[in-house]
Amino acid sequence: MNQIDVIGQLADLKDTDYKNTLAISVLIELFIDKGLFTRDDFTKKTREVEKSTLSEITAKRRFERLHAVQADAQTS
Repeated sequence: MNQIDVIGQLADLKDTDYKNTLAISVLIELFIDKGLFTRDDFTKKTREVEKSTLSEITAKRRFERLHAVQADAQTS
């Protein structure tokens, strides 16, 4: 794959990302306008999910490190 193809694919990904972000933003605004939830509700839930996700990532890394140490101990 040459450099021009890679640059073209990156441009396509950037365009797709923009369109997805725009669609999500519009949906959020419509839900808020319709009273399905408030901006504060959305912000609060976003923080909860982000915190949960970060906790899961941290736990997974700890597990992987522990597993690697145990594997090293078994081979020694």
